[in-house]
Amino acid sequence: MKVLLIAALGILSVVQTSLSVADNANGKSLFVQRCAMCHGADIKATGPLANKSQPPAPDLTTTAFKKRLNDYPGVIVSSIILRPNGDLIPRTLRENGVKIAPHAWSVEDFRDLNQYMSSVISKSR
Repeated sequence: MKVLLIAALGILSVVQTSLSVADNANGKSLFVQRCAMCHGADIKATGPLANKSQPPAPDLTTTAFKKRLNDYPGVIVSSIILRPNGDLIPRTLRENGVKIAPHAWSVEDFRDLNQYMSSVISKSR
């Protein structure tokens, strides 16, 4: 019985690890496709459109942003995506000829993007 319990826990940990990696892959994919053009792959505002908006894209690795991301997980990401500073993000994309296909955001997408950004931030500091 004890061996069966240990085996079940081992399998559960492998499944949990796989799901975490899959979620992080989705978060990374969303970030690369929809955010990196301004914030850069390193999320430090190094993308080709980083300085094309007013105000310029912020460095998301700052201590202040990291705290907001930790204090309000998913809220910051979803609020930016669902109401991108009025017209700032769409206008910046339009003015620079960048077209991004519409995306039907899910709660999982917000969580995955938040998780991915948090992981990049923690590695950059």
